[in-house]
Amino acid sequence: MAELGLEEAGEGEFTKDGSVDLKGNRVLRSNRGGWRACSFVVVYEVFERMAFYGISSNLVVYMTTKLHQGTVTSANNVTNWAGTVWLTPVVGAHIADAYLGRYWTFTIASLIYICGMFLLTLTVSLPSLKPPACGPHTSDPNCVQKASSFQLGIFFLALYILAVGTGGTKPNISTIGADQFDSFDPKERAHKLSFFNWWMFSIFFGTLFANTVLVYIQVNVGWSIGYGLPTLGLVISVCIFVTGTPFYRHKLPSGSAFTKMARVLVASLKKWRVSLPSDPKMLYELDLAEYYKRKQFSMGCTTTLRCLNKAAVKTEGPITPWNLSTVTQVEETKQMLKMLPILLISLIPSTMVAQVNTLFVKQGNTLNRHIGPHFQIPPASLQGFLTISMLVSVVLYDRIFVPIMRKFTKNPRGISLLQRMGIGLIMHIIIMSIASATEHHRLNVAREHGVAETGGKIPMTVFILLPQFVLMGIADAFLEVAKIEFFYDQAPEGMKSLGTSYSMVTLGVGNFLSSFLLSTVSDLTKRNGHKGWILNNLNESHLDYYYAFFVGLNCVNFVVFMIVSRLYVYKADIYEFGDGSTVEMVDQYIVAQQ
Repeated sequence: MAELGLEEAGEGEFTKDGSVDLKGNRVLRSNRGGWRACSFVVVYEVFERMAFYGISSNLVVYMTTKLHQGTVTSANNVTNWAGTVWLTPVVGAHIADAYLGRYWTFTIASLIYICGMFLLTLTVSLPSLKPPACGPHTSDPNCVQKASSFQLGIFFLALYILAVGTGGTKPNISTIGADQFDSFDPKERAHKLSFFNWWMFSIFFGTLFANTVLVYIQVNVGWSIGYGLPTLGLVISVCIFVTGTPFYRHKLPSGSAFTKMARVLVASLKKWRVSLPSDPKMLYELDLAEYYKRKQFSMGCTTTLRCLNKAAVKTEGPITPWNLSTVTQVEETKQMLKMLPILLISLIPSTMVAQVNTLFVKQGNTLNRHIGPHFQIPPASLQGFLTISMLVSVVLYDRIFVPIMRKFTKNPRGISLLQRMGIGLIMHIIIMSIASATEHHRLNVAREHGVAETGGKIPMTVFILLPQFVLMGIADAFLEVAKIEFFYDQAPEGMKSLGTSYSMVTLGVGNFLSSFLLSTVSDLTKRNGHKGWILNNLNESHLDYYYAFFVGLNCVNFVVFMIVSRLYVYKADIYEFGDGSTVEMVDQYIVAQQ
């Protein structure tokens, strides 16, 4: 009885969002979580981004100059790998939500990630695992010293082991960070609203280091050191994360999100002829005490996608999870399905992002990259300007734009997440328009100086590409940050990892879509005796036409987004607790509390 009284007396000190420690015990707010725990997570991400972008930013250059692959082949190999990197998080999120939890899924995947990095470093270091050089820094597509099947096999094996590892780390690390704040505590809720902005701000320090220092080392010092340093950084980052274990709050696995959603869909299909009761309280739902015991939340019935409510209608016959679902399970399924149109719309801007690591970099390789008589900037280092512009934009957005807009909109975020995404979509239209005009000018200069057919360097500064990189960073500050926060925020509590993986799915499919479009356009434009838009010699190509095609694609996508965003209804969760209290939240903003 004394222990019970002590717990009741300290009830206000415990988190109310179901957070536990690794042993499943409830945690005191003062002992775990908050910015102290997040500091380990954020520092990890700085080093991990350094490792990941230390590989991906310059990968197309390695494939061109060291593996002697052509424009379409190297670009597609990069985007196919990147697509896999961003799709595997769906599996990692499923494992975390259904079986191991976020912490252990992340930890095991980190070890796989490290193994992939070690093997990749070996492939760029050992002479037997790469083809002989055709000349210093050559990118000659006619080079006969091609990589053997064995060499390519080891190289891509390392890359895809790395992709498997990131599948377990990417969807869980940001979710672990967000889990350190209790949405039902006013102070922590305010911190959570800024978490994703500062999360992106912090991790892009690692990206900036990769895009500048590591890329320079790879091109001018050596690929062995250039890949070895990111590998070392990843090992350090994992050690830092593990060090913070005593301070983390954890969420218990809530079961397979895919299975729960499938059960709702099957149950509703089985009862498609059944009429819905006039009173939603007649639908099947567990007692609040049962949810309180499981440290889970119940959700009230809504009229959105009413046909799925039939899964909770009680009928005669045996009761199984595939015949009858609770109202909460139905509403969780609705939430995940409602986000699918936004996911599909996000594919096109993700395809634009894929150009940064491929065609934008290859464009830079054709231009004058000298700064002074002795220093050449690596083409991939232009991505550093993208990172800087995003860092500055995130700070200005969080510290200036949001407070100003909050006075007019009364929205704690300043503007809604979909409005923020819409601004990013408009910027993508502007970016590809500028990229098309810049490329048209580059091709004219190439013809004027007689280097169009030879593929030689164009006497024009590489910084002519700077506007498209800088604007892409500003667009990311709006679109990418909002996308991550939107899918996390709108996902139900038991499916947060899967919700976070939605944003990564858009990047994965976007990269595969980039490969498809590049190959298709290249093949179609070569028909009937034409040279084609995309050749190994970019000075004879027509990337200006290709980018103009992207402008039209983005315009159509934006029109669809406007329609979908007007129809989208943000979730309004009414969370009920076993102690009788309720909290109604819209877009993570408490609008009613009893």
